[in-house]
Amino acid sequence: MQLIIGLLSGVLGMIAGWYGLAALMIGLLGPDRDGGLAMGAFFNIGPIGGLVGFVAGVFLFIKKGRAAQVASSPDAGRSEAATRSGGPQPLTRTRLSRPFAFVVLAVSGGLVWLAWYEFIRSPYLTHGADAEMTLSLQFRLPPGMASPEHSEDLYIEVDDGDGHAFAIYGDKWFGPGKWYRQDGDRTVLLASAELNKITYWRRVVLTLPDVPATIWTLDLDSDPYPIPDYTPWRQANGAPASKIELRYRLTADRCAVCAFENAP
Repeated sequence: MQLIIGLLSGVLGMIAGWYGLAALMIGLLGPDRDGGLAMGAFFNIGPIGGLVGFVAGVFLFIKKGRAAQVASSPDAGRSEAATRSGGPQPLTRTRLSRPFAFVVLAVSGGLVWLAWYEFIRSPYLTHGADAEMTLSLQFRLPPGMASPEHSEDLYIEVDDGDGHAFAIYGDKWFGPGKWYRQDGDRTVLLASAELNKITYWRRVVLTLPDVPATIWTLDLDSDPYPIPDYTPWRQANGAPASKIELRYRLTADRCAVCAFENAP
């Protein structure tokens, strides 16, 4: 067990030294446009810090990771008396320091979990272009309900449980009058948002002047495939009195503006 903890201590020291020296060099060299300096600092200078860190980790284990313990024996009483009288010293052995081992195992477990989460169980979508997908939204107002005069009068929020996706809509993005269209006697509001996280639920919130917030829970898998065609129109959660309907589609392109402009 001491060998395992000593090796882990050295590996943790190597990781800390590698990243620490590389980060220090990047900070001293300053930013660069193509990332060449950062890559050089990480792959060329970082290993020096890793070697120093490994040695430091093993040295720390030797100094702090082991504790001396007197070997117990039936003659322990006589050995103690002999020691006081100047006789031979009692036998001692080293044992593993439990606090040190706990810290090393906890840090190692945290790094393993982080590596698993980022590289094996990635939190990002896998079916889109560079792990991002465009969610195109259409809100159909009931007959006789006029659209807001200005896009600033409405608020669209896409909540994925772990934050908020930035919803694109309004005059500042598409020009006056291009963020809505007419469907017979009904007005349809248009919006888009970029999704990139795996999550188990997503919801859309639409807030209009003098109308309570209208909420839809989207029927999407945690890591969904593209939905090229718009879904059927659907009422909001609980079928509120506003009778506003929503339909959406999910595409693998990252151009939310393009998806918005190409909406039928």
